[in-house]
Amino acid sequence: MATNSPSTPSTIDSVYLPRLENILMIIVWLIAAIGVLLPFALGTSPLDALLMRVPNNEGNWWHVLVGLPFFLSLPMIWMRWHVLNSATVPALLVRRIFWIMIIFSAFGTLLVETPFLLHRAGTSERQRLEVIFLGMGIILLAGIFLFVKQKKLHPTIACIIGATAAYLANAFLCLIVYGEEKFGNQSRDGWYVTAVIVLPIFIDAIWLMYKKTDAEK
Repeated sequence: MATNSPSTPSTIDSVYLPRLENILMIIVWLIAAIGVLLPFALGTSPLDALLMRVPNNEGNWWHVLVGLPFFLSLPMIWMRWHVLNSATVPALLVRRIFWIMIIFSAFGTLLVETPFLLHRAGTSERQRLEVIFLGMGIILLAGIFLFVKQKKLHPTIACIIGATAAYLANAFLCLIVYGEEKFGNQSRDGWYVTAVIVLPIFIDAIWLMYKKTDAEK
């Protein structure tokens, strides 16, 4: 999914990301970062899931893989801040670490969705299809797009799109699974926060994918 072409611009100026758009997305990702501390379902936050602090000691690898992608909000804040205040592209080592986090999170989401593919998730058929379409669909679409555009896409834009796709795939999965009425009488501020921020994050990802790249101008 990463893009490393010799012809790729080496300065942030060539990214053409409006300052206002960057500021707004920093605010959105800050809200997402706060959301990792808020209860999403069963009084459990993404941080609790990552640490397997689940009610009745039922925490397992599934909860870890579900909680981890929410923490992509932290490097996304840094990336957006870097674009806003620096004239240079993040160092290659930093981008590689970022891509390791993105790929690991995306792969984790795909593993989490395996029970839905095998009809073993215990959800309705509608929910199963929604999870597969939004979870796997977003990851596959972003992966294909980044592969096709790898020689033209700015490395910073590629990182942002990749992280956004990994975050959204997991967020939509969780919103669908924990959006059932049986969770309605529980503390789940994190669910509502995520439900609000996924729309601007999704719109931003679509805009980045369809905007003209520097090599296409």
